[in-house]
Amino acid sequence: MLKEIFSFWPIFRVATYFFFFMLLFWGGKNRFGTGEFHDDYASLEVMKSLRGFAAIGVIIHHISQEEVFKQQKVLTPFVNAGAFFVAIFFFCSGYGLIKSLDTKENYLKGFVKNRIVKSILLPFYINIILYGIYAFFIAGVKWPAQKWIFNFFGLTMMNTFAWFPIVLAILYLTFFLCFRFIKKRPVCFLIIGAVIIGLGLLFCYNGHFAWWYGKKNWWLEWNKLNRIWWREQKVLWFSGEWWVNSAIGFLTGLLFASYEKKIVPWFQKLYALKFHILLLLTYLAFLLSEYGQAHFGYWTEWSTQGPGVYSKIRTYFCQVPLFALLGLLVIVFMMKYHVVNPVTKFFGKYSLDTYLMNLMALDMMRFLMNKKYFPFKAGKYNLLIFAITVFIVSILLGMGEYHLTSAVKKLLFRKKKSSDSHFGDTPPKKPSEVTA
Repeated sequence: MLKEIFSFWPIFRVATYFFFFMLLFWGGKNRFGTGEFHDDYASLEVMKSLRGFAAIGVIIHHISQEEVFKQQKVLTPFVNAGAFFVAIFFFCSGYGLIKSLDTKENYLKGFVKNRIVKSILLPFYINIILYGIYAFFIAGVKWPAQKWIFNFFGLTMMNTFAWFPIVLAILYLTFFLCFRFIKKRPVCFLIIGAVIIGLGLLFCYNGHFAWWYGKKNWWLEWNKLNRIWWREQKVLWFSGEWWVNSAIGFLTGLLFASYEKKIVPWFQKLYALKFHILLLLTYLAFLLSEYGQAHFGYWTEWSTQGPGVYSKIRTYFCQVPLFALLGLLVIVFMMKYHVVNPVTKFFGKYSLDTYLMNLMALDMMRFLMNKKYFPFKAGKYNLLIFAITVFIVSILLGMGEYHLTSAVKKLLFRKKKSSDSHFGDTPPKKPSEVTA
């Protein structure tokens, strides 16, 4: 009994959960008294800390998806939690865009250059170059010339974790076009919502790989004869539900920021009742999401019934309500309680970069563990070292990419200092936060 209690995996599991949930309380500030609310629940510092918390969750999520961790069920709650954390990023991005639009003069002037090219595309392509250098000189991969060319142009995925900047750039461009040429906000929101749903339907048709190339169910007989690089999983754009299922949070962020002055006072009256109703609705949406995945599913290509487009569509629309409500639930809760601590603030600054470099950290550790001279093999204690090292290396690589991107920005764009966060737009500082 004692041996079972004090065995390795339960201890590792508890330690990970303790670390993660500690971040929810360290530096927490509450206003649980009747009629008491935070005024800074959506300040720059708090929102950056929220993104940092989500970034940590994404890294743990990626580690939990390693096969050995799934087999040991050591990080099970994180295996399918990635979309929840990414939904927070989308919400923060949408919220920040509207607040900046409403408070910064001529915000849309130079928007494409400042918010899309400098803050999204530049980090994206620098990341591609870094992954290309790693793949060729360190990992020694042997790709056909066509794959190298398509990967370097970003038309296919050099880094399969780098889908978020692509989706975010599309949403930012849609936001710019709508608010630049259309004056009525409800129309803008309808168009942006339609684009988000359209991207979701694009995945539902596109599936997880190029199923439309070849005879029906060709992938069930996968072999060297039909092994064409662009037909593999995660190569083409929108080849995975993770590209689309949480993007609706972006629209929720836009709507909340636009109607914040009406929404917040409404929630402040009978807050406990309304918050619990919202919590219940979110939980029901979660059950609907689980139902959709269990009864229809995204991975329908393996059912021998072809691509299963309609099953994917049903699953997608079962998930949309959950990720539409999640960001609202979080921000309403933050009216009463939010957290800012050195760890979440640090990850908030390097959130996009640690996210983008996480796959390289995983690949490096897998690569090293397969080498004879590497001292850590596949024993359970060495897997703990694997997880910790991946986390640390993700941070170091992310910081390196961040500073490299900042240096390139200074060379290419000398006029204005860019934001210290690439992960979406940020709400404007309040007067008390502005320094001389």
